[in-house]
Amino acid sequence: MQRILIANRGEIALRIIKTCEAMGIETIAVYSEADKEMPFVKAASKAVCIGEPPVNKSYLQAEKILEAAIAEGVDAIHPGYGFLSENAAFARQVINAGMVFIGPKPETIELMGDKIISRQTMEKAGVPVVPGSGNGLKTIEEALVLAAEIGYPVMLKASGGGGGIGMVLCEDEQALVKSFASTKSRAMTYFGSDAVFIEKYIANARHVEVQVFGDQHGNIVHLFERDCSVQRRHQKVIEESPSPFLTDSVRKIMYETAVTAARAVNYTNAGTIEFIVDEQENFYFLEMNTRLQVEHPVTEMITGLDLVKWQILAAKGESLPLLQTEISSSGHAIEFRLYAEDPVRFFPSPGKITSFYWQPQSGIRIDTGYEAGDTVTPFYDPMIAKCIFYGETRKEALAKAESFFNDLEIEGIKTNAPLFKNILKNEDFINGDYTTSFLTKKLVN
Repeated sequence: MQRILIANRGEIALRIIKTCEAMGIETIAVYSEADKEMPFVKAASKAVCIGEPPVNKSYLQAEKILEAAIAEGVDAIHPGYGFLSENAAFARQVINAGMVFIGPKPETIELMGDKIISRQTMEKAGVPVVPGSGNGLKTIEEALVLAAEIGYPVMLKASGGGGGIGMVLCEDEQALVKSFASTKSRAMTYFGSDAVFIEKYIANARHVEVQVFGDQHGNIVHLFERDCSVQRRHQKVIEESPSPFLTDSVRKIMYETAVTAARAVNYTNAGTIEFIVDEQENFYFLEMNTRLQVEHPVTEMITGLDLVKWQILAAKGESLPLLQTEISSSGHAIEFRLYAEDPVRFFPSPGKITSFYWQPQSGIRIDTGYEAGDTVTPFYDPMIAKCIFYGETRKEALAKAESFFNDLEIEGIKTNAPLFKNILKNEDFINGDYTTSFLTKKLVN
C-alpha cells in the first residue's frame, strides 16, 4: 500500500496523513474550494480539488472522489469519520474499482447502519438491547400501543439516524402523537428511509462505548472503554477513559459483550460498540459505529497504540499487531472537543481565527485542523481541535486540562472554551458524577 487517498478534511485528514508519513505512504488529499488554504491540503503529498464548498457538491461526491483516486493511482481510500465513512454503497464502489476501502466490509456497514436490523442482530447474539420495538413502526397507533406497554418516557428514533439527528424524547402520549409524523418525514429527508422505532428512555444514563478491532483472519479484540456522557444535542463533547463510573466487574462484562457483538457480524477493522448504562450499571446495546471515532485519541493515549496504523494494517490483510492479552491500559486520558460555537447556546460561530496558541506540555495532545489565520467556514462541522490530556490519574489529567484552557489563546471567533472552564470547576464533574443530561441540567439552565 503505497498511496492512500483521504476522503475527508480538517483534523482527521491531518491525523491520517501523520500516520501515513510514518509508514512511508504517500497521501492524496481531496478538498473543496473553501478548503484550498487549509493545513491538511498543504500537508498531503498531493491535493485534488473536487468541487464547491457545500458537502453535497464536494465531500459527498462519491464519483468525483473515485475519479480522483483512479487518476492518482491510489491503492486505498481512507474515509475518516462522517461524510462517506459509513456509506456502504461508497465502500462497494471503492472495492469494485480495484482499491481497498480502509474500514469494515460494505455488508457490515449496511447491517449496522440500520438501527432496527442491528437491534435484531444483537438480540440474536445474546447482547442486551434497550426495551423497544423489534421492527419499524408504520402507524402512530402501533407506536402508541408499544409505548403504553414499555412505559413513558420513550425515545422515538429514525432507523437510519446518527449524530443526534432523528431522535426525539417523548414524555407522554401527546408528545409521541405530535412528533411521530414529523420524525418520519425528517428521517426520510436525512436518511432516505422513514423507518422509525421506539426505545424505553433511560433516565440518568451514561453513554459508554467500547473500542473494538478485527482483522480478516477472525481475530477480534477490545481496546477498553470510553465514557462519552457529556453531550449537547445528543452529540459528544467530552470523552474519557477509563470511565469514572463503571466498576471493574461490570467493565469486564462490557468488554466481553462488545467482542461478542463484533463477532456476531464478523467485524473487521476499527469500530465501536456503544452502550447506554443505567444507574445500577445495567448496560444495553445502543448502536455500532463502523468507522474510526472522533474520540479515538483517548484510546491511543491509554494504550500507546496508533489506531490509524492498525486500520491500514488490517485493510492490507495483515493480522492484528497484538493479541488481547498483549494490550494494556495505563493512566487516564480525557478529550475535549473545541468548537467554533457560542458556549451557551451551542450555535456555530464561523469566522477567521486571528490568534491560536497554547503552551506545549507533556501529556497534552492537540489534534487540530486549523492554524491562526485560517477561517472556519459555515459549510462544515465547526470543530476546531480535539484537546486530549493524559495523566497517571484522572485528577492529574483534569489538572492539565484546566491549565491548558486557562492559558489557551484563541481569538477572532467564539468557542466553547469558557464552557470547559466551567465544567472543570464543577464538583460533580470533578467527582466523575455526571450523566448524558449533565450539560443541560448543571450548566446551561
